[in-house]
Amino acid sequence: MRLREIKVGCFGGGTGLPSLLGGLKTNPWLHLNAVVTMFDSGGSSGQLRDELGVLPPGDVLKCALALARNESEARRVLLSRLPTLEHARLSGHTGGNLLLSMMERYSGDFLAAVDGLRALLGCAGRVWPVSVQHAAVCAEYDDGTTTRGEVEVDAGQSAGRLVQRIWLDPEVNIHPAVAEAIPRFDAVIIGPGSFYTSLMPIFLVRGMQEALAAVQGPVVLVANLLTEGRGMNGFSVADEVCRINAAIGRPVDVAVINTALPSPEALARYAAEHKEPLAVGTLPPGCEAVEGAFWVRDMARHDRRRLAYAVWSVLAQRLLA
Repeated sequence: MRLREIKVGCFGGGTGLPSLLGGLKTNPWLHLNAVVTMFDSGGSSGQLRDELGVLPPGDVLKCALALARNESEARRVLLSRLPTLEHARLSGHTGGNLLLSMMERYSGDFLAAVDGLRALLGCAGRVWPVSVQHAAVCAEYDDGTTTRGEVEVDAGQSAGRLVQRIWLDPEVNIHPAVAEAIPRFDAVIIGPGSFYTSLMPIFLVRGMQEALAAVQGPVVLVANLLTEGRGMNGFSVADEVCRINAAIGRPVDVAVINTALPSPEALARYAAEHKEPLAVGTLPPGCEAVEGAFWVRDMARHDRRRLAYAVWSVLAQRLLA
């Protein structure tokens, strides 16, 4: 085996992608690139988008914090919310969201603002917004109804409506710098994250399939731990793989799958929210299953260290053997 630096593209958003990045950043042989969804419509990010006309900063901020030199201190400062003040439009926002939004306003370029934040935090890797054009996630359900907005799409499927298809309105293009960077990645890692609102939308951007087609190395999917509501009853890792295959226009080579369960009390709490551990199902031919105990605490999060070691094992076997 000949060790070399591997350029890895990590695709997603929400809380899942930062957990992956935080574990991988300590590996000196990995050069990390986070390609982040930009269609958040909820919370502080959605409010800043609506009030200031800026791109939603939340997912990019979380990924930058995960890659920061001093993550715990950066999170303490930049995830603190401003106090609620009467007549103050910016009350309740996180300091980091405001900082990134103000940097965008004054630079006139969101990618420049992200690079500035990355330099400020001493990030171990790059953070790329998949697009800098405004769009909303839309969904059509099995009953023929449609909805618009990340929060609304999640709410519909959580309430029991099966998502038949999703799209972006309006259609948007991949950022040219991202389109140029992706073909240079040695491998692609997708997830974990909310399937319909953090993972799938990133691959609906025009130009993404063409960029991914140029990647010579493997595509690795980190399967989610849980379904996300009644609309995903019976959903499996195999379903994730098949839908991602269709979205990216090429097959997933490896699925990283959890085999552990938390305490019965934790499972009962998630069951009350109609969330169940994701079954494996029958993976498509050619998709390798890499299984391990990644759910080691009661909160439904992949253990950072275990996941990082698993991903490195896959990459080393596929790219360095």
